[in-house]
Order: sequence, then structure tokens, then C-alpha cells
Amino acid sequence: MKIIVFFCLFAINAPFSYGKESTTSILPLETGISTIDNDVNLKIKDNTYKLTKEEIKDWLIENNDLRFNPRYSSEIENINVCNYKKSIVCKLSVTTQDRFHIQKSSSFSLNTDLVKKYIQTLSKKTDKDPINATFDLQDGKISVFSMDEKGIELDQAESSELLIKYITEGKQTENLELSYKENSPDISINSINNLGITSLIGEGRSNFRGSPKNRIFNIKAATKRFHGVLIKPGEEFSFVKILGEVDGDHGYLPELVIKNDKTEPEFGGGICQVSTTAFRAAIYSGLKITARRNHAYPVSYYNPQGMDSTIYIPRPDLRFVNDTPGHILIQTEIVGTELIFKFFGTSDGRQVSIDGPHILEKKPDGSMKTTFSQKVTDKNNDLIREDVFKSSYDSPSKYPHPGDKLTQKPKNWSKGEWERYLKENTKP
Repeated sequence: MKIIVFFCLFAINAPFSYGKESTTSILPLETGISTIDNDVNLKIKDNTYKLTKEEIKDWLIENNDLRFNPRYSSEIENINVCNYKKSIVCKLSVTTQDRFHIQKSSSFSLNTDLVKKYIQTLSKKTDKDPINATFDLQDGKISVFSMDEKGIELDQAESSELLIKYITEGKQTENLELSYKENSPDISINSINNLGITSLIGEGRSNFRGSPKNRIFNIKAATKRFHGVLIKPGEEFSFVKILGEVDGDHGYLPELVIKNDKTEPEFGGGICQVSTTAFRAAIYSGLKITARRNHAYPVSYYNPQGMDSTIYIPRPDLRFVNDTPGHILIQTEIVGTELIFKFFGTSDGRQVSIDGPHILEKKPDGSMKTTFSQKVTDKNNDLIREDVFKSSYDSPSKYPHPGDKLTQKPKNWSKGEWERYLKENTKP
């Protein structure tokens, strides 16, 4: 009996919670919901992102409790609160008289999981990779083509804690500085004298004579992406990575591409002229090719057949490794209808010998098989590598050609893109 009395005295002051249990991480608000009165500007370096009070209130959890308060006269009509608890402890610990002093209380707590999720989503808007400086080569001297820029990375853990503290402590400030770090680029303007660029190590050429105007436009737009690019010693070059997004918003026009077993219009048609030329420059520079695929069928723009390289985002890609002792600087130019890629770097005395391309088989339907080899030797004439590049092309007749002008809007085009196409391809 003594044990029961002791237990009842302990339990009589216990709160009666009717809120739902939650598995999320929550923290109580110290000063209540009345403190969430203002929007807050989240500042990350030079950028500001508005967080509204409505968004913050969506992260709050309301908790309703029943508590024993001897100085309070209950307004609750049904005093049999233990029926809700369905607990023997309640019935043993709370007398009938005590039930007239049950007070309802409300409080709010913060779902910190939602705060962290918000910060994670915000980081996708704020994070920015560092940008390397790009350089030009004029009169044999390197000059800065574009400045380097530091990258930004939001510190998600610390920024979440700052925002949680702001909400739970009810600070009335308009601006909140979030935590971030800056990442320096690999190549800055200060490294211009340490690049080891002293000579032309190889070049590639192709001719796009006869291309329609949209194809020429796309070739020029894509070529600009590669002028001034630096490849570090030991770095693997990725054409797709440097090229970036290819759509109307990034300055490309619709033109024919080989896709889904047919030749059809798509933004960026003609970019393979650029990848093919870059591939040839890498071959003649004696670099190690790590990824390359030929086109589905022979394309006249890529003569001689067998030395082309098709790309499409995200794959196939054109990749090669800079295994020279210094950086490689890419310089591009267009002379008439000839596209030229030049690779400048540090000569290590290697010699490059190309055999081919040779046509091994050619059928009346236009299908063919070709091959060429790349032999690279060092300054002592010792073999560095010898690679063979085989290409197998289907017949062009297997890939239906819709003609040079569209008559229907492609499904993946917006209304604005279609209207712009019609305007650009309608004769006055």
C-alpha cells in the first residue's frame, strides 16, 4: 500500500499529453509562435533568398496538453480525463477533486528535419563550381581570355543550425547570414607563367561546307565553349562536361541529329562537327583516347570517313587524357568553312604516326567499315602506345530523313521555340 501511495504522489503532477507521437526531430520554441511575425532574408555572400513566415509556420508542430494546476478551475466539461488516457496510472493518481483543476495548454515545436530539407534544397540554387581562367595565344604569347571565379558551397549543417536557432529563439531580424565556403579554381590568372605552354603539339581540321544556316550557327556556338580551355597534366578531358547544356535557352538552334534510329531535328544539331575536330586534334597530338564512338552512318561533313566522333548528352562522350608534362591550351578558329582545333603545350619530344583511315569494306547501300591506327613514340623512338580505331557504319537508308524543314512541331518543343523556328525558316 505504501508503494501505491508513493507512486500516486509522483504521478499526480505528470502532464496529460494528447498530441500524436512523432518520429521526426523536434525542438520546442522558447517564446512561442507569436515570434514568427516576419519574413527573413537569407544572405549567402552576394545573394539573398527570402524565407517567408508562412514557410516557417509550415515547419511548426502544435502540441496540446492537459496539466494539473491546483490554482486553476477547469473549464473542461467532461472531467473524466482518464477515459481518454486509457491508463490505470491516471485513474490511480488523479482524484475526483483534482480533475476540477485540469488545464489545457498549447505549445509549438519545430520540425528540424524540414529545416534541414529546406537548406538542402537551397544549396542546389546557391552552390556554384569554381570557374578556371581561360587564356588566348596571340603573337606567341599567352594572355587572359576570361577571368577565374571562386565557387560557393553552402555549409548545410551549420546553416541548418543557424536557421533552427533563429526560429526557436524568436529573433526579430530581417537578415540572417548563412554559412558557406569558397572554393578556388584549379587554374587562376596568377598561374599564367607556370603553365608550361611553349609550342603547338597538334591540331585537327574538318570542313562543314554545304551545311544549312542552323547547323553553322550551332557549330560556331559550340566551338566558343572550347576556345581557351586548359587541360591540366594527367587530367581527363570530357567534351560533354565542357559543352554543358544544349537547348534553346543556351543559344542553340534546331538542326538534324542522328537519334532513335532516325535523322530528326533537335537543338544543337551539328555539334558533332566540333567533337570530331577535337578528336582529330587529340589524335595528332599523340594523346590517349579513353572514349570515342563513330556515327551510326557515314556523314559527308566528316570526310575522311573513320576519323569522326559522335557525342550526345550525357553519352556517348569524347574523352582523352593529357599525358604530356604541361598544361594543354585549346585554341579554335574557323576559316571559311574549315573548323580548326589547335593544342598548345609542352613538347616532350614524342612523335605521332597515323596510318589511315582505310576503308575495309563498302557496300552499295552506303554502309562501310574503316580503320586507322595511332602510333606514339618518345624522343628516344621507344613506343609509348599504338592504338587501333575501328568504325562500323550502317546504311544511311536505315535512318529516315525528314527533310531540311519541319512541318509539324516536335513534341518536346515549347510553343515559343516552334514559333521562333517558323519565323527563322520562313522566306520573306
